[in-house]
Amino acid sequence: MYGMIHRAVRQMVFDELGEDAWLALEQKLDIGPSELLTGMVYDDALTIAIISEASARLNLSIDACLFEFGRYWIKYAERGPLAAIMNFTGQNLASFIENLDRLHLAVSAAMPGVRLPSFTTISSAPGHLLVEYRSDRTGMEQFVAGLFDGLLTRFHATGEVNIAEHKASSIIFEIRYQDGI
Repeated sequence: MYGMIHRAVRQMVFDELGEDAWLALEQKLDIGPSELLTGMVYDDALTIAIISEASARLNLSIDACLFEFGRYWIKYAERGPLAAIMNFTGQNLASFIENLDRLHLAVSAAMPGVRLPSFTTISSAPGHLLVEYRSDRTGMEQFVAGLFDGLLTRFHATGEVNIAEHKASSIIFEIRYQDGI
C-alpha cells in the first residue's frame, strides 16, 4: 500500500491516543518517517503490521480497527490533498459511490502503479444501494464497510452497511440509508 495510508493511520493514533502512542508503535515495529512517505509503495505486510499494532493500542479487534480506520479515512481525505477530488466525485451518497472508480482514476494518474480497488453499483434505489467491491487484496472488507459508513456521515445520512454476499472475486455490500437534513 501507499505511504498515505500509513500517514492516515498515524494521524488516527495521534488523534485518539496522542503522539507518544504513535512513537511507541514506531519503536515496536522498528519503523520511522521513511515508512510514511506519501507516494511510496510499501508491502501490504507492513500495512497490516501497523494496523494490527494500532488495533492493540486502541483496544480494538483488527476488524473493528479496520472499520474505524475506514470511517477515519473519509474525514482524513476530506481535509487533505484529496479534498478537491472528493468534492467533485459526487454530491450525494449514491453519486459518490457510482463515481468511485473515476476518483481512483484521478488518484492513479498521480500515483503510477497504484493497486486500487474497483466499485460497481449493482442496484440503486432511494435509500438502498448494492455495491460490488473488487480488489486483489484480501481481508479489507471491514475497511471498505467503514469507508461506506464514513460516507454516510459525509453526506449527512443515517443507515447501515452490511456484507450481502461473498463471491469468488468480489464482495457485495448493501447500504440502507436515510438522507439527513
